[in-house]
Amino acid sequence: MVRIAHISDTHITGEGAFKSYAFDLIVEEINRGNFDFVIHTGDITDQGLREEYEQAAYQLKKIKKPLVVLPGNHDVRNVGYKLFEDFIGPLNGVYEFRDGVVIWVDSTIPDLSDGRIGGQKFRWLKEKLEEYSERKFKIVAAHHHLVPLPDTGRERNVLFNAGDVLDLLLRNEVTLYTCGHKHVPNVYRVEDLVIDNAGCTSCKKTRRGDVNSYSIIELHDGGVKVTIRRVIGDEVSKEHKPVRPKIFIPGGKRILRIAQVSESNVSDRVYFRKKTLENAIRMINERLKPDLVIHNGDIVDAGIERYYEMAYEYYREVGVPKIVIPGHNDITYLGYELFQEYFGEPEIMELNDVVVIPLLTAQYETPIGVVGWMGQKKLRGILQEHEGKFRIVALHHNVIPIPRSREVGFLEDAGDVLKVLTDEGTELVLTGHGGNAYGVKIENTPIVNSGSISWELHRNPFGNSFNLIDIYTDMVVVWEVQSTWGSKKLLGIWKRKA
Repeated sequence: MVRIAHISDTHITGEGAFKSYAFDLIVEEINRGNFDFVIHTGDITDQGLREEYEQAAYQLKKIKKPLVVLPGNHDVRNVGYKLFEDFIGPLNGVYEFRDGVVIWVDSTIPDLSDGRIGGQKFRWLKEKLEEYSERKFKIVAAHHHLVPLPDTGRERNVLFNAGDVLDLLLRNEVTLYTCGHKHVPNVYRVEDLVIDNAGCTSCKKTRRGDVNSYSIIELHDGGVKVTIRRVIGDEVSKEHKPVRPKIFIPGGKRILRIAQVSESNVSDRVYFRKKTLENAIRMINERLKPDLVIHNGDIVDAGIERYYEMAYEYYREVGVPKIVIPGHNDITYLGYELFQEYFGEPEIMELNDVVVIPLLTAQYETPIGVVGWMGQKKLRGILQEHEGKFRIVALHHNVIPIPRSREVGFLEDAGDVLKVLTDEGTELVLTGHGGNAYGVKIENTPIVNSGSISWELHRNPFGNSFNLIDIYTDMVVVWEVQSTWGSKKLLGIWKRKA
């Protein structure tokens, strides 16, 4: 077994942000503990100033274990990335240990709180993952978080290209991603990747009244165990075991088939592909024959009556029940009233022991969505009310990052919404923002995004597409279907929880 101490966000300074007693307490525990090495995921200093780096270099010497340290957004303020290399070490690097490797990468952008692993750094990370592909344990460490976190307020400062990075880690079967940044401890499993967000080790700024903490990571053949250890002695542990094999054969009957579509963007603009949408609807009706069609938003390109009349004529041809959820384009101009007039308020639908729960997230004149505290509370209550059924939550905005998209489409409260969905063990979440199909399982909840069915300005190398979802008694299978030719590729297959 390999045992790692994960600290973050020490914010060492001569000012009031640094809590030296918390730092010393945690360092003493680490030194007395049976740890193989320590990872510090950034914000060593508070403002990236020389005197802070001098103090940080002294403080870090108190740790008597091998130490991997990488920069955070506070460290690169005031051109602090130059001082980081002088006082701490390289901004990017590799640390090898028995059976494994840590690849750390600088995710900071000078003078911004946001992060990015782009360009040369992304290619470097890809090359290193390929170089160490045979290692049993592969750890990637960066400062910024990959998926939205609960209890962080307005969800921002994620990596701009979080979807690409997440996809890269999953494709290369990375064991663990460690990060910090938001001062909130949290552990998620995304497929077989464990994401450990450390809380802040010694900064005064904690969230929701929490206290300083660090993570204890144990790697063993059976999986990954992460324990959040707080300075008051409180511990919370989560253990994740890899799922193998990854290919399943349905052992039960199919209970529902869904066609999931998004971003029709019906209009008279050149980017709207009329023939593509007509062909896709014909394919849905005549070949695929789903029990239900769910449209995850942006059914029109702008909220004007002419476009709604066109969209209504196209989708009235769908020969099965449908649920249409408004996207941000749909409620521009007079769209809020027109959506109600042409498609009605989306309501909870029960079909074949499956309950579909529409979640409204679109706001006027902005691509950014929100559920809100009241909406989150209502959602949790609805999920609990229908516990025991196969629950599908359908919304427009992403709750996870998707590849080939800069993360500007997140929900403002994506972290809290994702926590509700995973806490309640939601059986399936369907989203439709960003123009690219993608699907991953977070904890026990598969989350599937639909590409654009008929809009030329998409981000999908597969072309315009929609998803075909087969729900069996023992698993969920998702196919991406090309809108024009009908070719299919497997997007995801997940066993249902027992």
